[in-house]
Amino acid sequence: MTDEALSAGAAARRLGVAVTTLRTWHQRYGLGPSRHESGHHRRYTSGDMDRLQVMQRLTAQGVAPAEAAAWALAQPSPGTAPAAAPADHQTAIRGLTRAAMRLDAPAMRDILCAEIRERGVMTAWADVMTPVLVAIGDRYESTQRYVEVEHLLSRTVTEVLASIPHAAGPPRILLAAADEEQHTLPLEALAAALAEGGVPTRLFGARVPSRALLDAIGRTGPAAVVLWSQRAATGDVEQLVRVRDVPHPPVLVGAAGPGWPVGDLPDGITRLTGLVEAVQLLASV
Repeated sequence: MTDEALSAGAAARRLGVAVTTLRTWHQRYGLGPSRHESGHHRRYTSGDMDRLQVMQRLTAQGVAPAEAAAWALAQPSPGTAPAAAPADHQTAIRGLTRAAMRLDAPAMRDILCAEIRERGVMTAWADVMTPVLVAIGDRYESTQRYVEVEHLLSRTVTEVLASIPHAAGPPRILLAAADEEQHTLPLEALAAALAEGGVPTRLFGARVPSRALLDAIGRTGPAAVVLWSQRAATGDVEQLVRVRDVPHPPVLVGAAGPGWPVGDLPDGITRLTGLVEAVQLLASV
């Protein structure tokens, strides 16, 4: 950033906030302009803007404004990288929910990427992504509103999970949604967690027809196949049996998701009951 001094209006435009927000931050938290020229309003210097950006970033992540301002004011010098604010998963949940309701995809990505860096895919999925996805889904069910929030949040989660670097080596694990199953985020989380652990996978999208799945198994010879079913309507056990009975069967055929029937599954089919268990089991295949 150049060493120009900005008016309140120019600073607000650069940050993408209202002028009234800057005034509030100035009056309540001391984050005001520091350059004074005789006969003119005070102006925001580059150091002031650095502190405002810290304030903006932390509040977007769910940190309380007073705490965020304290962190912003504690920055040692202009241009210094901001310190990472301590935050538990409840802070991240609040920040992610607020960003989702604002339809602020960049802020959602920042929060999710930070959570994955600090806690890993499995913890970020269980403690932050899942609670927010469920809460937004419940809000839609009760109000029949905010479907656009649910869609953008889901899309952002997909993008962040897909950004985990692919593990090197030929993929020996095939992950697919059951025939006509459209919900794939838990499967994407599994692929990302395995990638983080250095296990390469081949991930198919939603609604994989049984015939196409069998063709893919025949061509790639995976050591493990996991089928995800979210809804009872897609949890046809025959799909699993057909995978088990291919000429050169996988070592593991896994049934993941709540759509599969409760109770015993056919011999040779392993029920996967959680992300941690699935990662541990598949990594050992």
